[in-house]
Amino acid sequence: MSNLTNERSEKKLITGHIQADVSAIHAYLSNTEDFKTQSLATNIGACTLVYLESLAKKEFIQSHIILTLIDTEPSTIESLATASGAKSSSELYVIGQALLEGYCVVLFENHAKAYLITAAQTHSRSIDEPSNEQIIKGSHEGFVESLSTNLYLLRYRIKSPQLKVKYLSLGTLTNTTVAMVYMEKLADPNIVKECEKRLQSIHLEHLYSTGEIDEMIEEHPLSPFPQTLHTERTDRAVSYLMEGKINILVDGNPMALVLPITFFSFYQSPDDYNNRWITGSFYRLVRMISFMLAISLPAIYIAIVSFHSEVLPPGILYSVKVSLTYVPFPPIVEAIAMQLILELLKEAAIRLPSPIAQTIGIVGGLVIGTAVVEAHLVSHTMIVVIGLTAIASFTAPLNEFGTSLRILGFPTMIAAALFGFFGISMMMMVIFIHLCKIETLGVPFFAPFGPFRGRDGKKDIFLRLPVWKTGKAGNKQSFIQRWKLP
Repeated sequence: MSNLTNERSEKKLITGHIQADVSAIHAYLSNTEDFKTQSLATNIGACTLVYLESLAKKEFIQSHIILTLIDTEPSTIESLATASGAKSSSELYVIGQALLEGYCVVLFENHAKAYLITAAQTHSRSIDEPSNEQIIKGSHEGFVESLSTNLYLLRYRIKSPQLKVKYLSLGTLTNTTVAMVYMEKLADPNIVKECEKRLQSIHLEHLYSTGEIDEMIEEHPLSPFPQTLHTERTDRAVSYLMEGKINILVDGNPMALVLPITFFSFYQSPDDYNNRWITGSFYRLVRMISFMLAISLPAIYIAIVSFHSEVLPPGILYSVKVSLTYVPFPPIVEAIAMQLILELLKEAAIRLPSPIAQTIGIVGGLVIGTAVVEAHLVSHTMIVVIGLTAIASFTAPLNEFGTSLRILGFPTMIAAALFGFFGISMMMMVIFIHLCKIETLGVPFFAPFGPFRGRDGKKDIFLRLPVWKTGKAGNKQSFIQRWKLP
């Protein structure tokens, strides 16, 4: 365990002598140079203010805390602390941690108790739309790095006493505040209890993001599929809360971790519910089709060219054979090389500044693509196949899931190169068996189809049904009759 944990277990107490106590607190904070003190003479006696200038708001200390200590005339120190809105402690660990959270500590001579007054600075960027989860209609608010702001965004949308927040402190060195948010009467108590148990079992020295929590609590770390959903959108997080799911927010990270989650949640977008149900259903079906294309399209091309050319009409077969005439590599090498080039271009576009990234995209898509075809290193048909595969993987509303699909495309291509359509069939069978097998917090990942739940499988999965059909707007008949003209 860390030294901080050992010091807490020892329960070192302050002595009531200001100089000795200040020295002990300074030593606890590793003699940092942003440690500041200020001595005052009050009506009760001498006192010293202690704070970290990098965390505390000096204007607030001068205008509120010091003026309160000097101007009031209380009869006891306790009444003075009450007037200042302070809490007290004698533990060195508690005092030190309060300073690290932006508190101002007031020490009185011959008084073995410190008074902690909040004076923390607040710095956070404005609430903007997340750049990686953009939509056409609906809210344009996204989470920021401030935990209090993120909780405000949730409570602003859900004005219900059932919205419950539980705080945890993770990381023995960073002491990062983590909030577990859920609806009291909608969330399954067993799932809430299991989630809290897993969070409390995390033992890390430092914690900065929801990704680290994700790795520590997921049940199948070797699975290529993400088992938790990360979102920066407040409307998306709120919709999952209303479905009985749990949001995990980490102070300093603009992401909400949603769990338990299912496979089909990754193909649902807020735009599905901001448009008419026919439009939302159409685009959801397009995304579902893209799942199969992203995994199997290059593999199907490889299998047809290598083993099953008879399935193509003569005209298309002739065109494909002509494009392969001068290509020296087998189709599997073409496909893997082009997929890797695509990933290189994508990664370069993400890491570079926006103007340069656009140039890289144009150069990669036009110049390199045209050059490799004219050099007879890759066939025309392969360029089309890889382009369609990339587009299909990018239709997933969450980028993390699209990346998983492109990774799964590699073993599917290898299976197709070895066994043709039979290899593709076996690989797809393995993928769907895996999807049916894994769980998140005891909830089947491929629900409601694995296991199959009858009529539940028809609701809000492949189609975005009308609101009056899902039971959220009362009885369908009464809903329709409500708007009938006399």
